[in-house]
Amino acid sequence: METALPLQIRRATASDSVLLAEIGAETFADTFAAENTPENMAAYLSAAFSAAQQARELADPASRFLIAAVAGLAAGYARLRFGPAPAAVAGEKLMEIARFYVRKPWIGKGAAAQLMQACMSEAQRAECDVAWLDVWERNFRAIAFYRKWGFAEVGVQAFQLGDDLQRDLLMARAVKRDAGGAVR
Repeated sequence: METALPLQIRRATASDSVLLAEIGAETFADTFAAENTPENMAAYLSAAFSAAQQARELADPASRFLIAAVAGLAAGYARLRFGPAPAAVAGEKLMEIARFYVRKPWIGKGAAAQLMQACMSEAQRAECDVAWLDVWERNFRAIAFYRKWGFAEVGVQAFQLGDDLQRDLLMARAVKRDAGGAVR
């Protein structure tokens, strides 16, 4: 795993919509821009990562946002959604890691590991039995990271980016607890 940072993780509030929009757009563009046209990226980013869209998502009672910060600087965030999942994801009480974004300067320094631990702790608090996510099939670093955390591929789904159809892997893992109640 990664080296530990003095990371603070907090729940996002309504006033964080601009910050979430900035982090989301930045990290999404870092991942997908080289593979897509500027028009496709602009269309998707304006729809998915506007401050207004983030405000709507923050108001969703089925969602929680966790912001990871180092010395007051936002290193990344995760959006967690509770509820339904694609048929390939089996479980009764499900938590989706709908977004898991870590800014480039913090990759490989422990921010992702600590943010994932916070996500899994949220799954435990919500008494979920399965956590799941989807990841672009060509994001090999992210896939390797999720596998280290016990996520396994359970299916594939299409992802529309502008006029380009891309494939995402569906990955899931049981929310297991040790004898002390800590998530493993």
